[in-house]
Amino acid sequence: MLFRSQTRILKPADNAHQYPLLIKQLLLSGPRYSPEQEIVYANRSKYTYTDLVERINRLANALTDAGVKPGDTVAVMDWDTPRYLECFFAIPMIGAVLHTVNVRLSPEQIVYTMNHAEDDLVMVHDDFLPILEGVKDEIKTVKHYIQLSDEAQAKTTSLPSLGEYEQLLAKAGTTFDFPDFDENSVATTFYTTGTTGNPKGVFFSHRQLVLHTLAMTGSLSAYDEMPLLRSSSVYMPVTPMFHVHAWGVPYAATMLGIKQVYPGRYEPELLVDLLKEHKVTFSHCVPTVMQMMMATESIKTADLSNWHVLIGGSALTRGLCDAGAKLGVSMYTGYGMSETCPLLSTTHLTAEDLELPLEQQTSKRIKTGIAVPMVELEIVNPEGEPVPHDGEAKGEVVARAPWLTQSYFKEPEKGEELWQGGWLHTGDVASLETDNTLLIKDRIKDVIKTGGEWLSSLDLENLISQHPAVAGAAVVGVPDEKWGERPHALVTLKPGEEASLDDIQNHLKQFVDSGEINKWAIPNQIDFVDDIPKTSVGKINKKLIRDQLQEH
Repeated sequence: MLFRSQTRILKPADNAHQYPLLIKQLLLSGPRYSPEQEIVYANRSKYTYTDLVERINRLANALTDAGVKPGDTVAVMDWDTPRYLECFFAIPMIGAVLHTVNVRLSPEQIVYTMNHAEDDLVMVHDDFLPILEGVKDEIKTVKHYIQLSDEAQAKTTSLPSLGEYEQLLAKAGTTFDFPDFDENSVATTFYTTGTTGNPKGVFFSHRQLVLHTLAMTGSLSAYDEMPLLRSSSVYMPVTPMFHVHAWGVPYAATMLGIKQVYPGRYEPELLVDLLKEHKVTFSHCVPTVMQMMMATESIKTADLSNWHVLIGGSALTRGLCDAGAKLGVSMYTGYGMSETCPLLSTTHLTAEDLELPLEQQTSKRIKTGIAVPMVELEIVNPEGEPVPHDGEAKGEVVARAPWLTQSYFKEPEKGEELWQGGWLHTGDVASLETDNTLLIKDRIKDVIKTGGEWLSSLDLENLISQHPAVAGAAVVGVPDEKWGERPHALVTLKPGEEASLDDIQNHLKQFVDSGEINKWAIPNQIDFVDDIPKTSVGKINKKLIRDQLQEH
């Protein structure tokens, strides 16, 4: 890195300690503040922060006894459990790399990511044993497996297992001397699936994760209009922990020493039961999971007035935000991607916004938000030049922040593409308003070009979602001889509701009349479906939808 200005640097004392930013330091404060605070595992078990520290020490010893060395890679395949939280800390703290495996990938893709990451040891939940047993001969670098079981007796397996997690911890020592090392050491890696080719490996250093945690804690805690993480909060993730470290929130929650509830496998009724039992105040998830929870019977009897939910992964639609507001849920938008660790921007409400009834705050809450501290965002045209911040001019979102992946693992050419011109390219089309609010319009690859004009599939989904019978919508562009592309919509309906093509088209005509969309934005083709295809992390899978429509 070249710095042009000659600044003043003074010599430190010979014995001054150069404090490296390491994940182990995130573990210092929580147990000091709240040694007796609970970490709960669904309806199965609970323990304190004091226990958490001991268990992390035991896990570090168990991994070391298993032959794991600094620089090795340890893969984890688990549901959202306190075990996973322990792995978030213990694996990087011994100098190894945590590989959070996306369990929703196909077996072939899981094999690819394990071989590509050069995993040395795999910790695998009983539920995922059949996947690995079926492909074990194709996994090249893994030497051992450790079983993660929720039952008293772990399942028998043909994999070379070192034993069951709890039994190994019970035998392991209770203290471990976690070393200091270079803060730029890789702490975590995982794989992001694009529209083409194999998944790409992103990676993050200790320094990056510590800085991300500090910025997230500040963003979600300091502002009165974002009361998501407080010492009195009860946190329950509803994002898989393999998805960008559950957006990094477990690190922040642990640093603050707040109560954490881990649901295990996502079952909508169980999630709502835990929400009610533990009076959860903060969760984060993709819109799909939120819709599933809001469709449960038990949510109708829940007091949700203190539940704050950060929505990301896909756009928060007006329909979903309004439905949440009717139940008293405060929803916020969070924006980022795998490559950005993930946090880039969040909803930012003013004092005036908060004076409005919750239902009237929707239009602000569904915007992509304002860049969080330490993040620079810019909107650029195809030539890489910034466009005006007037809410109209559109371009690609590019970012700089201290926690962005610096390349793709073993794919330097794709890393260079990602960082073209010294900014990380998100692939999202957006505009910036005069007050710095970001408005994502679409993914570059999902923009529909009809009659020479750009049409945002997200805008259209948002408008369709406002029809009272609609539960969810997905819009893609399909080839059209006359117009180049035309929008094609997939719509799911709420239970017991009915709607026709004409109903949806007539509903959209009001937005033509108000000038929000042009009349050619109204889809001629709308398929009413039971389910909209999703990716492995719960986003709408537009590539698959386009492929399926082409086949018909």
